[in-house]
Amino acid sequence: MIDYFKPEELDDTAAASLHKDLGQQAQIEGELVELRRQLEQLPESASALQRAALKLEIGRALQILERGDEAWPIAHTAFGILLAEQQWEAAADACNVLYQSDQTDSLIALGHGIWLGVTFPIDPEISVDLLSHVIDDTPDDSDGAAVAAATACFIADVRAAEGPEKERLSFFAQQLLGRVARRHSEIENQTQFEQWVSRLELDDPDKFLVRLRNVVDVLVQDQWWFDREQLQTRIPGN
Repeated sequence: MIDYFKPEELDDTAAASLHKDLGQQAQIEGELVELRRQLEQLPESASALQRAALKLEIGRALQILERGDEAWPIAHTAFGILLAEQQWEAAADACNVLYQSDQTDSLIALGHGIWLGVTFPIDPEISVDLLSHVIDDTPDDSDGAAVAAATACFIADVRAAEGPEKERLSFFAQQLLGRVARRHSEIENQTQFEQWVSRLELDDPDKFLVRLRNVVDVLVQDQWWFDREQLQTRIPGN
């Protein structure tokens, strides 16, 4: 006799996971309602940054809820405001939301985010996260993925403050590089890994950072949303 599946026989772990997912979704939907309420109630005197911050969080909530078509225009508007206000870190974060919204121009947004995240001294975690998307979106034999991973390691090393957070971010970036190496070539030991790094010149920032520009250009496809030369004049220390 066939023992038909019964709802009450759902595995306890699966049921708990489903309950958790539904609970998280309900929480995010509640936060979305509150964020929209706050935006609507902003006084006319509110700053552009206040509006942009709320729009970015609304876009992020929509993206997490997999409503990318709604998230895109809101996050893109926030990006424009943040860029005008020279909020480079938040602008790069907005590009991350745009990329994860999975829309037609999401790879273009990723290219912009990486350019901002590498050019300006922003939170290294945002920069590394953006670079990790290149690895997810490129073929196994792509040199671009290797360049992105090497850049992630470099940024984690030179920008992250000493301590547990730097150790965590550096470990994550090194794992990315190891992952690319394993799918890029047959590597079985540390010596082979080091030879692979040397062969691709991933141990020389002066070389792999130049190659990163080519990766960004492929992503953006000449559809730049800002003047890079003008923005470079605003790099701290210039």
